[in-house]
Amino acid sequence: MKITKNRYLLGFSIVVILLALVRILFPSVAGDTSEKAVQKEEKNTVAVKEEKDSKDKKDKKKPVKVVAIAKTETKDTGVSRVEKSGEEILSTSPFPLAVPNFFDANYNEVRNKISSVPGYAKTFPDGQDLQIGAATKYGVSPVQNRRDAEQRKSELVFVGANPYYHIDKLQRSIPYLVPRAAVLLNDIGRSFYDSLQIKGVPLHQIIVTSVMRSRDDVKKLSNYNSNATENSCHLYGTTFDICYNRYKTVSDPCAEPRRAVRNDTLKWVLSEVLRDMREAGRCYVKYEVKQGCFHITVR
Repeated sequence: MKITKNRYLLGFSIVVILLALVRILFPSVAGDTSEKAVQKEEKNTVAVKEEKDSKDKKDKKKPVKVVAIAKTETKDTGVSRVEKSGEEILSTSPFPLAVPNFFDANYNEVRNKISSVPGYAKTFPDGQDLQIGAATKYGVSPVQNRRDAEQRKSELVFVGANPYYHIDKLQRSIPYLVPRAAVLLNDIGRSFYDSLQIKGVPLHQIIVTSVMRSRDDVKKLSNYNSNATENSCHLYGTTFDICYNRYKTVSDPCAEPRRAVRNDTLKWVLSEVLRDMREAGRCYVKYEVKQGCFHITVR
């Protein structure tokens, strides 16, 4: 059947009339669905907001307590434990560093006494046989000479400049360490600063007299130093020497002259820092009498 213009208009009119009848008989069918959706969305939003406000009120009622955090390092695993309010959690830092209390509960500056250690040789007895084990475990393979060392920068860290310590003019070593030993040296220098501050002693830098050595350095050094061994810990980039009879003064050139500090006083403070590092399992320390230094190997 051919659809003419008249037939099309007739059909359209019939559809319109049917829709009108449906609306009259069933008014709910013609409701505004978009309006219903908006109202439903508004109800959900209000419910979520009320739930959030209720949760925030509960959180505000909880007392806020500030607690001290004490870190301790577990041996062999390289993972630290952090004790906080009686709970124990894992810390991502393998090198915990104690933070001294510079002020008491009344915000008065704390002054601690210098106690030193019972005896240097007794407190720092770690000899070559003990330190060489840690050196071979954490160090790099020995370098033959300085040129060889320059090719190992991917394994070593430059330690020629740092605000916490001073590198002496090196004659038989080069200013490189493995990262683990570099962090230890930095922590020793920082802890030394903190100890001087809390004990009321003017700031001084520790002086590093020897760092990594090549096989050629060890061979030449054996002609002058009877303590130098062919299999020195310094070969592995894990060991450094800190002298205990010299220190570098830290002062402001524009400030007034500071009071003088005896090297023995600074040695006492340094010995306390090294004792704490050693007892924390961070390093081995040997008290060298003839060389006037602490011989230190990272653990």
